[in-house]
Amino acid sequence: MSSKTDHPALATVFVRDEARTKWHDEALWFVRTKRDRAAAAVPEWETLRTTAEQIKAHVVANLAELLERFEQNAAARGIQVHWASDGEEHNRIVLEILKKHNVRHVVKSKSMLTEECHLNPYLEANDISVVDTDLGERIVQLRGESPSHIVLPAIHIKKEEVGETFHEHLGTDAGASDPQYLTEAARQHLREQFMKADAGITGVNFAIAETGGFVVCTNEGNADLGVSLPGLHIACMGLEKMIPRYQDLAVFTRLLARSATGQPITTYTSHFHGPRENGELHIVIVDNGRTDLRSDENFRRSLSCIRCGACMNTCPVYRRSGGHSYQSTVPGPIGSILAPARDAHQFHTLPFACSLCGSCTDVCPVKIDLHHELLTWRREIARRNALPRSKKWGMRLASAVLRRPWLYRLAGSMARIFLRWTPRWILYSKLNTWGRQRDLPVPPAKSFRQMYRERQKRS
Repeated sequence: MSSKTDHPALATVFVRDEARTKWHDEALWFVRTKRDRAAAAVPEWETLRTTAEQIKAHVVANLAELLERFEQNAAARGIQVHWASDGEEHNRIVLEILKKHNVRHVVKSKSMLTEECHLNPYLEANDISVVDTDLGERIVQLRGESPSHIVLPAIHIKKEEVGETFHEHLGTDAGASDPQYLTEAARQHLREQFMKADAGITGVNFAIAETGGFVVCTNEGNADLGVSLPGLHIACMGLEKMIPRYQDLAVFTRLLARSATGQPITTYTSHFHGPRENGELHIVIVDNGRTDLRSDENFRRSLSCIRCGACMNTCPVYRRSGGHSYQSTVPGPIGSILAPARDAHQFHTLPFACSLCGSCTDVCPVKIDLHHELLTWRREIARRNALPRSKKWGMRLASAVLRRPWLYRLAGSMARIFLRWTPRWILYSKLNTWGRQRDLPVPPAKSFRQMYRERQKRS
C-alpha cells in the first residue's frame, strides 16, 4: 500500500510561515477576482458554461467512439497514435520513441499528464535530459520541487527565492530579485535549451475527434518553440481531453483563459494537424485510471475538467494551505476528487480538506458539481475503511449526541458554560491543535431554544 498523504499535517507546515500564507492567499484571490471581471464581461457566460457542460457529458458518454474516430483521423494526417493503460506504459512508449531517434536532450512544455506519470525522472534515469520550458515549471524544476498549482506552478515561491535559485543555477547576480532581470535571464537560458533540443514534448489541452488534430494553449510560446526546431514532437494526453467537433473548440477557448487567469484568451493557441515536413508527430493517449472513474456514476463528471485551476484560486483551503500539502499532481478541489479515485487509502484526507462552501462549483467553467463529489467521497472513504480511528470515533461520538435530543441539549449547555468561563489561554493552548488557526466567538448566555421559548411566551 502507498504511504498516506496527511493534508492537515502538511498544511500545518505551510501555515507556520504566516507572511507566505497571507500573500499566497491574496495572490490567488487576485486571480479569482480577475476571473470574475472577465466572466462578467461576457453576456453569454452562463450559456457557454452550460454548453461546455453538455459537450463534455456527450464526450464521457461516447468516449470510446470518439477516441476511435480521433485515431482514424489523426492517422490519416500522418500522426502516429499510441495507447497507454497507465503511467508506466506511457513512459516506456515515450522512451522507445526517443531512443529510436537517438534523442539525448528534450525540451518539454507544461503537461500535467507527464507530471502525473513522473516522466522527467524516468527519462533522466535513462540518460535523457529533460528541461521544462514553462518559466514557472523551470523554476520548480531547478529547485527540485513539484508544481504547486496546475496553471501557476511557482505561485508558492517569492521573487527573492527565484533570485537565489537563478544565482545558483544560471549565474545571475547574487541578491537580484527584479522580475524583468530574472525573466530575461531565464529567456536566454531557455533559448539555449531550445537550440540544442533533439525532441519536443507537449501536453494537449483539446483533441478534436472530427479532425484528428489537437490544440495546445500557452502564454509564453514555449510549446511552439519546443516543437518547431527539432523534427520530433511527442504529445501526451489523458483520454478525457477529447472534444467531438472543431466548432466545439471555440466554446472552450472562450472559457479556459478567462477561468484560469482572467484573460480573454491564451497568448498562444497552437493547432497541430500533422507532422512538420520531414518530421514526426506522435501522440500518446493515456488511461491511468480514467476508465475506472468514468464507470463510477458518482464521480464521472470530474472527467469534464479542462484544467483551468479556477477551483484552486477560489478555494479557501487551498489558498491557505498551499498546493504541496495535497501531495497530488492536481491539487485543490478537483485534485481531491481525482487523487482518491486512484488510491483512496493514500489520499483519504483530501476530501476532508474542504469547507463545502461550494465556491469551486460556482466558478467551474464546465459546471462540475465539485463540492457534492467531495461530500460523496467522504462517505466513500468511510465505506472503504480508509478513515483513521480518530475520525471514526469522533464521528461516532457526534452521531450519538445528535441522535439524542436530551444529550444534544445537555452538551450545548455544558459547551456554552465551558467556552464562556474558561480563560482563552487555556482554550487555545498547545494541546488544542484545532484552535491554532481558528477562533470561536464567545457563545451567548442563552441557547437558541431558550430565546425562542421566551419569545413565544411574549407573543
